[in-house]
Amino acid sequence: MFDSVDASAYNHEQGQRARKLFAAVVLAALDDAIADDKKYGNGPEQIARWARSRDGREVLTCAGIDPNERVVNGLMQFVAAGVRTSVALSREESERRMAAQQAEAA
Repeated sequence: MFDSVDASAYNHEQGQRARKLFAAVVLAALDDAIADDKKYGNGPEQIARWARSRDGREVLTCAGIDPNERVVNGLMQFVAAGVRTSVALSREESERRMAAQQAEAA
């Protein structure tokens, strides 16, 4: 009985690791598109083309992201903002954005 529970837990853990790996690929694609945007000015179009491609849809799905048009628009907006993913995911950037929103509301 415990063997099947252990196997299920192991498989779930492996699935979570795979999902994180594919999420890292999505972050790398975003960083590449941001770099293209700064260099050539076509970053949002690049990420949209990738996200709509067969490979892009497969990677997004494996990362746990539904590859619909709303997601593509969100990716394009993120690239247009020009903030690197490492900066956007940092605590300092999150706190700065929160403070700016609170100052805006007041």
